[in-house]
Amino acid sequence: MLDDRKLAILRAIVSDYVSSQEPVGSRALVERHNLNVSSATVRNDMAVLEEEGYITQPHTSAGRIPTDKGYRLFVDRLSTVKPLSAAERRAISAFMAGALDVDDVVRRTVQLLAQITRQVAIVQYPVLSSLVIRHVEVLRLGPDRGLVMCVSTTGTVEQRIVSLPPDADDDDDLNLVRGKLAELLVGASPREAIDRLAAFADQVPPSVSALSSTVVAALLDIVSDDPGARVAVAGVPNLTRFGDQFETTVRPVLEALEEQVVLLHLLGEATSTSDVTVRIGQENPYEPLQETSVVASGYGADERAWATLGIVGPTRMDYPSAIASVRAVARYVGRFLAEG
Repeated sequence: MLDDRKLAILRAIVSDYVSSQEPVGSRALVERHNLNVSSATVRNDMAVLEEEGYITQPHTSAGRIPTDKGYRLFVDRLSTVKPLSAAERRAISAFMAGALDVDDVVRRTVQLLAQITRQVAIVQYPVLSSLVIRHVEVLRLGPDRGLVMCVSTTGTVEQRIVSLPPDADDDDDLNLVRGKLAELLVGASPREAIDRLAAFADQVPPSVSALSSTVVAALLDIVSDDPGARVAVAGVPNLTRFGDQFETTVRPVLEALEEQVVLLHLLGEATSTSDVTVRIGQENPYEPLQETSVVASGYGADERAWATLGIVGPTRMDYPSAIASVRAVARYVGRFLAEG
């Protein structure tokens, strides 16, 4: 167990290395931080930190840099996470307020997160199984064409063009099917909707069975299509700041961004809307990204996460700011979708 002084020295090393990107020496620590001890004492404490695996010397005669273990202790011992300023909170609120639908919310969220963290941002689309159907519509577009539309509580609008059966030329039949479906599906989750649609044919007269089968097939296609398997990514140009680490950091991130399954796996452990998950270096399950860190959180209503969002970047990221930003954006987007 490290004493308070050694923890203070570790915090100072992490802070200086993140800001300067250069190994940190004992003299610099004494000059920059109010440690109230001599350089010799700092050197001795740094030797202990190195022996216990919290810092390392990248090459002879250089200062020290944090290891994954050092970053983990630093993150675990964060007593406070730097809060966003009032101006930053207003900017987030204003940026999100102009969103038109859930697709626009996701696009705005991922762009905002990349902008304020200066890292690569990843946002998972809301998982359909956690949503509720708000509205169902069936419209005639022509003699033999129709539009089936489903709106969720987050504002997601899914629609399918259908070919109407030859005998579906009576708008009364269309109104009947529409009304029955609205009674059946509004307020249901997609999983409940699938079960209810399976029995829908028994609830309408035989004269509209062909029409109802066509509409039900379209709705089943809509509610079975889970957008939670999709992610949005932004901030890739931020990787240019780490060109000196192309092989260890930039290339693996670029390759991971091509695999949505990998991205979903990276975010997968962040299932709570109240906590931020931080995976540092070797803690990442995806081996090529073990030179990077992932900061992620769930977003949704209350404690129920609809999906996840987060950032991926080098292990030397500014963790207090990254955690604060991810937490704040997750809360804003969850609140916005819940109210929408």
